This record gives sequence, C-alpha cells and structure tokens, in this order.
Amino acid sequence: MRKLPVFTLGVEEEYQIIDPQTRDLRSHLSKIVDGAKIILNEQVKAEMHQSVVEVGTNICKNVKEATDEIKFLRSKIVELAQKQDLIVGGAGTHPFSKWQDQPITDDPRYHNIVNELQDAARSNLIFGMHCHVGIENREIGLQLMNQACYFLPHIFALSTNSPFWEGRQTGYKSFRTKVFDKFPRTGLPEYFDSVSSYDNYLETLVKTNCIDNPKKIWWDLRLHPFYDTIEFRICDMSLTVDETMCIVAIIQAIVAKLYKLSLHNMSFNIYRLALIKENKFRAARYGIEGNMIDFGLQKEVETKLLIIELLEFIDDVVDELGSREQINYVHTIMKEGTGADKQLAVFEKTNDLAKVVDFITGEFTKGL
Repeated sequence: MRKLPVFTLGVEEEYQIIDPQTRDLRSHLSKIVDGAKIILNEQVKAEMHQSVVEVGTNICKNVKEATDEIKFLRSKIVELAQKQDLIVGGAGTHPFSKWQDQPITDDPRYHNIVNELQDAARSNLIFGMHCHVGIENREIGLQLMNQACYFLPHIFALSTNSPFWEGRQTGYKSFRTKVFDKFPRTGLPEYFDSVSSYDNYLETLVKTNCIDNPKKIWWDLRLHPFYDTIEFRICDMSLTVDETMCIVAIIQAIVAKLYKLSLHNMSFNIYRLALIKENKFRAARYGIEGNMIDFGLQKEVETKLLIIELLEFIDDVVDELGSREQINYVHTIMKEGTGADKQLAVFEKTNDLAKVVDFITGEFTKGL
C-alpha cells in the first residue's frame, strides 16, 4: 500500500473583541495585536475592522499539532484581551453590532480596499475560519480543488454560526456569506482545466488593474497564489476549538481521499457550479437541519445523511491522517446542533441578544 504524503495544515481564525459591559464589539486600538506580536510574531494580525483579531497557526504536520496551536492562540488572545478589560468570542457575525459604529484599521491596505469597494467593504463585519492544506504539486492541487468544490456545502453546513445581523434574526444559519457576497470575486471557484489557465486568469486581472495582487481572489476555495496549498475559505468562525478542529480534520481528509483516488487513476465527479450553488444556498439557509441535493440520485436528501455519506467516503484515510478523534466530533455537532442552532436556542429561551453574546464568549474558551 502506497503511503499518503503529509498533508500539512495551516488554520486561520478571526476573533471578535467584545466589551464585557455593553457586549458590543469594541476596538482594541491594536493593543492586542501589538502585545501578541511580541509572543506570536507573524501569527497574529489586525483585520479591516479594529474589533477583529486574526490568528494563524504555523505549518502543522497533522491535526493534533494544529489543535495544540489553536488552543494556544485562543488562550493568548484571551489573556491579552483581559489586560485591556475586553473579552473574546467566536462566531461568523456579532448578534447586534452595527458596522457603521466600528472603526476601520488605519492601514494602507484596508484604506485601498475601502476606497475601491466603499460600503461593501465597510459593512464587511464578518468572521471566518480558513484552512490551508499543503499540496506541493500545483497541477494536482488544481485538480483536487476542482473536485473538492462539491463538498464545500457539506463542510459549510457544519460550520454555520451567524444567524443574527445588526440585531435581527435573519432566518439564515449563516448570514455571514450573504454579507460577503457583496464583494467581487467571492463565492464558489471557477473550474480551471490547468494551472496555466488559472495563472493566466490571475495575471489578466492584475494586468488590467482589476486587482493589485492575486490574493484578492476571495473565493470559498482557492489554489493559493503564493503558498503550495489549497485554501478552504467557506466556513463561519466556530464557537469552540472542537468544532474548528473537527471541520479542519474533515477538510484535510477530503483532500487526502481525492489525492488517493488520483493515485489509482480515479477522480470524483465534477458537477456544474450552478448545482453546487443550490446546495450552498441550502447550507446557508438551513445549516445541517435541511435537505441538500444528491446530484447522483437527482433528489433531495437530508443534509445529515449526506454528511454521514461523506464520513464513509473519507473513512479509509482518517486513521493514516491520525484524525479520527477530531472527525468523530461531527456526531456531537449533528446531535447538539451547529453554532447557529445553539445561538438561536439561547435567544429563544431568553429573547436577549446580550445573553447570546455571553454564550458566544463563554464557549470560546471551552476545552482550553
């Protein structure tokens, strides 16, 4: 049996910095980022809004390493926030904060984005989790990206954690994606038949001043322009470490399984983007509680059943990756609900969005 290569991982999380009195998002005036840089170097950075902190792991050899890093990063940011009398939370949107009240970080990069995109950028007060999976051969990486696109709604459904926006219950399990849709070059990735056609597309956009660098392709999944990774960008920020790492482990296993198929001259079906978009909408609207389309059977199937099928599909690579414990947490998510389901349950019980914020910040440190 041919061994799988090491599918390295890099995980990025975007945290909400919150005032414990008002429960609103609050600018940390770069103090958390500046304090963290002393300990964490480049693993922490400011985001467009001053109430957001982004962290990223180092390159990790496996899910266990990535879990340890995320626990460490969450703990450090909580510690630094406490020194500023602030608290930290993890969710795709804040339940009631208004983007108009949140100052933009004073940085030329963000000024340029705001200058170009105006209120689409100013209102982009959202929080995601990104996962990089290392693939040294970009040609193989592109083929895996084309195939992995089918699974994006399944992963996304498990991550849904943004049911509120500006004090309103939106009716969506993930409203974050609806906010981000206002940006250009977002959503599901185009199909490319070769790396040269992909690179040619990026070069054309740069050459024609659509973008000043290829990182401004903000798709749900992209072959990274500078690193040898496929980057999954569709997920909402998770409440807990366990949820983040469960989803990261599933993402890594999907890539490993598709790679394993390629070793046997097989590949997963590539479906039309228009069909995958239908499943993405259903995941955003209903999370794991609705139905998605099984394109093979050409019928609606419960999303939870499709997730069980996904677990069966990846099962033969999980032990080699050493991630069974993290992947098994998916059964807890399916039983207890996603972050969105839990937020909605708190609101239904209390009718108080401040209590929802308390829940989000309370869950953030769970398992640390």
